[in-house]
Amino acid sequence: MIEIPSDLNPDLVPLAFLLGNWAGAGVTDFPGAEKANFGQEVSFTHDGRDFIEYRSYTWVLDAEGNKVKPLESESGFWRIDKDRKVEVVMVRDDGVVEVWYGELADKKPQIDLATDAVARTAASGPYTGGKRLYGYVKGDLMWVGEKQTPEIPLRPYMSAQLKKVVTPEDVADMARNLGDLPDDGIAFFK
Repeated sequence: MIEIPSDLNPDLVPLAFLLGNWAGAGVTDFPGAEKANFGQEVSFTHDGRDFIEYRSYTWVLDAEGNKVKPLESESGFWRIDKDRKVEVVMVRDDGVVEVWYGELADKKPQIDLATDAVARTAASGPYTGGKRLYGYVKGDLMWVGEKQTPEIPLRPYMSAQLKKVVTPEDVADMARNLGDLPDDGIAFFK
């Protein structure tokens, strides 16, 4: 279920499906790097202004699903205009800053993005651009990323399936907002 917070800037309502904390796992595979399974934690938050703040942390997982080492971290800001055009400014821990543009699909919670500008520090690896697809599918947040370098044409490199994280505070809020449920609990399902 997609909830729209009462204090969300009205311009951001089309992006409300992103809000919250998400966690899950995925796969990364790109020439020159080791193929690996990874874990990911993502948060999309807002403070009433006209953007959503984004943070993502990934780490390599071993065969048993244990954290082995950090993989990538990124943070940024997402905006959307009245024509459903999305813009993202993102900074990654490897010394890359990107400006992404795209749009929210018509009548479904799906966002296609492509880089418009890439700036790199001297310490960052070769990178010239990318594409991303985010979608809200059956309550999960799924995404796939593509990237290119001067030597390697655009190709998929990471994808993940994330589930909404429920905190103790979320459970307490749910309990306060249950409303009128039947006493026996069974009648609710009839």
